[in-house]
Amino acid sequence: MAKGKTVFFCQSCGYESAKWMGQCPGCREWNTFVEEPVIVSGNFQKKVSLIKKQDPTLLSKVSGENSSRISTGIQEFDRVLGGGIVEGSMVLVGGDPGIGKSTLLLQMCLLLVSQKHKVLYISGEESLQQIKIRADRLGNHGGDLMMLCETDLETIQEVIERIKPELVVIDSIQTMCKSDVSSAPGSVSQVRESTGVFMKIAKTLGVTVFIVGHVTKEGVVAGPRVLEHMVDTVLYFEGERHAVYRILRSVKNRFGSTNEIGVFEMGQSGLAEVLNPSQYLLDGRPEGASGSVVACLMEGTRPVMVEVQALVCRTNFNMARRTAAGMDYNRVNLLMAVVEKRLGLSLSNWDAYVNIAGGMKLNAPALDLAVVTAIISSYKDFPVDEKTVVFGEVGLSGEVRGVSMAAQCIQEAKKLGFRRCILPKVNMTGVDKGEIELVGISNLRELMSKLG
Repeated sequence: MAKGKTVFFCQSCGYESAKWMGQCPGCREWNTFVEEPVIVSGNFQKKVSLIKKQDPTLLSKVSGENSSRISTGIQEFDRVLGGGIVEGSMVLVGGDPGIGKSTLLLQMCLLLVSQKHKVLYISGEESLQQIKIRADRLGNHGGDLMMLCETDLETIQEVIERIKPELVVIDSIQTMCKSDVSSAPGSVSQVRESTGVFMKIAKTLGVTVFIVGHVTKEGVVAGPRVLEHMVDTVLYFEGERHAVYRILRSVKNRFGSTNEIGVFEMGQSGLAEVLNPSQYLLDGRPEGASGSVVACLMEGTRPVMVEVQALVCRTNFNMARRTAAGMDYNRVNLLMAVVEKRLGLSLSNWDAYVNIAGGMKLNAPALDLAVVTAIISSYKDFPVDEKTVVFGEVGLSGEVRGVSMAAQCIQEAKKLGFRRCILPKVNMTGVDKGEIELVGISNLRELMSKLG
């Protein structure tokens, strides 16, 4: 490819094309191609010939010992990472602006420095004075954290190879630029090339690299999709910007379980971990109010109890309104259609508002039965017992299907003092009920009879 030639890149997956196309052949997305200039060296054949030859290794000869992990000093963070930081790994942290990504990583760096680890914090967005102000606000830190404000990739690489830190934080990958790539920082070419350089540093030097990534308005990491494929772990920081609680969710983890969550509370001195999120999320629950139901579902390996609220009232317009906060809007419409068809409740002239208290966003199927129970409770205006917990998946024919790890949900309910649990009948086998009453149901009509 000649020097200065332009090519087209897909912003979603990084697919490269010599001409513009309306639909990407790689990810099938529409109108995602952008034109960018590229500079490619012409001595590729020479580089290939210098690569050291290697012979294949038998799988039986490979050591299966687990890598040692380093604790971040934040228990919730360690849980999401799968037990701690793995040496030589690469972690991508994404989230909305102002959600607390930089605060969490700076807290982690300060704690690691206090444990005598060598940490380098590289910022392309903030000055050293701004980072110092945030560190003073977090408090309880030493002055041994190495900081660097730089965006040039060659300079950063030279510094890392010279001082050899154990951990490097890049804030953020969209500000990094490579001099031989003529496109602007944050473009597909720059993000892809920068990530490739940091991946090489992580794997060759054994340095753990944390990368902060900006997100688009759809909530996914900006730049090519290949960015998420290259890294070892992808974490998303979720939560409303003005809400108290933040959720760190793992969506990819080569060294641990996916869909694990850590819960944090934003305060004056930074992010404080919430070790028992169920207790916090249920605080302030109304007593004797209709439309309020407690649900239990699994988030990774942890059972989480949340309050599902529903408000059903007659509409003043020709078309009823439907609103869902914290769960999928289309799922709420589907469940209301099932209730109307299978239970004969006329909801077409009633507005419905469904909310997950606490600002959490959940899409687990185990939430279905609690949403249906809250809608029925509000429609008939009778309260559900405060010591009752509900979970289960609802099908289109009104059947209640089983969910995974029901025993852990029941144990969590018993620990928090609940006396009754409404759950799918298929989940009742092999469960130690102990001090809690288990009510198994197989369809929504049985639910109506149990609610009275």
